[in-house]
Amino acid sequence: RSYPGYICAIVASIVTGVPVKWVEDRMENLSATSFARDYHMTAEIAAKSDGTVTGLKVHVLADHGGFDACADPSKWPAGFFNIVTGSYDFPTAHLEVDGVYTNKAPGGVAYRCSFRVTEAAYCIERAMDVLAQKLGMDPADLRMKNFVKPEQFPYHSALGWEYDSGDYHTAMQKAMDAIGYRDLRAEQKAKQEAFKRGETREIMGIGVSFFTEIVGAGPSKNCDILGVAMFDSAEIRVHPTGSVISRMGTKSQGQGHETTWAQIIATEIGIPAADIMVEEGNTDTAPYGLGTYGSRSTPVAGAAIALAARKIRNKAQMIAAHMLEVSEYDLDWDVDGFQVKGNPQARKSMKEIAWAAYHAPPPGMEPGLEAVSYYDPPNMTYPFGAYLCVMDIDVDTGVAKTRRFYALDDCG
Repeated sequence: RSYPGYICAIVASIVTGVPVKWVEDRMENLSATSFARDYHMTAEIAAKSDGTVTGLKVHVLADHGGFDACADPSKWPAGFFNIVTGSYDFPTAHLEVDGVYTNKAPGGVAYRCSFRVTEAAYCIERAMDVLAQKLGMDPADLRMKNFVKPEQFPYHSALGWEYDSGDYHTAMQKAMDAIGYRDLRAEQKAKQEAFKRGETREIMGIGVSFFTEIVGAGPSKNCDILGVAMFDSAEIRVHPTGSVISRMGTKSQGQGHETTWAQIIATEIGIPAADIMVEEGNTDTAPYGLGTYGSRSTPVAGAAIALAARKIRNKAQMIAAHMLEVSEYDLDWDVDGFQVKGNPQARKSMKEIAWAAYHAPPPGMEPGLEAVSYYDPPNMTYPFGAYLCVMDIDVDTGVAKTRRFYALDDCG
């Protein structure tokens, strides 16, 4: 995001030759920096009388404020709103987004989700609820009827995305079973009848929602910022002692990257996570990367890390074969080293291999044990999940009590 205050601080520092700090209070931040989700969305669904959807038409009026402050991928100025077909098998769909500039603060900033996916999920789920009401169908049953089926994956949506995988029916059924959905609907109906008879002033609500989002921004065919491709890279170096330093182009904002990245490396090359130092956010040393946002760090940078670690393991296998005087094809990987097939006592740990890489590498092999990997994903990722909420509401006071909230997520 590009905010004027930051730019002014940089320019002031250059002009004056001294450090300049930008400071704002919370009210200034909320009123002048950015806002999100000022979308007016109109959705129309075509469906058969049995609930089968046949088409979707959506129009969005998007308030972008005085100017865009969000690092949206250049090809998608309205973000990934074209995931609006959601989890459903719409044979045809049409989406139109009109972006308008107003006298508000900079707009279009993504809060806690990736590039307008939240708005798209709300739009289609609200529309499906309205359709269920008009048809007199249970909202969960309507969704189950129209979910993309497991055998349809990889599924090409009407708005151009390729959903690589999913099992929506199982996810929804698990959520329904967990809360006893059918019994709750029966209780709700009984309460409605009692309310009509004047026996109670409390009503019961059951909210149903299902989502498929599109995250992992990185494929250069889909994503760039001002022409800069959004893939990521990683550098991993194993020291002679067997400890590791790793550098990534991401930056943890509290997600715990230091733990996740170390765990990926530890899984791939067997060196304990405690012996792996993760370095992020140092612009003097960080490798190429487009940063942390939009649920992209693990599917993009995490994959680059895994591939770099596998390059190290491949070289380590050749060194181990030389040390054990066998062919590299005669070795099996086992947790933290290589062992000879059929003779597990003949093995070399990664710590021993790291020492040999610097002091006694095989003849003709370049010393050292390090790797760099650039990962340009072939596709986005498509997480999905089911959310169910049960509430009791006093119609006289408006007091609402959440009895149960169940969330089931699959990271895709």
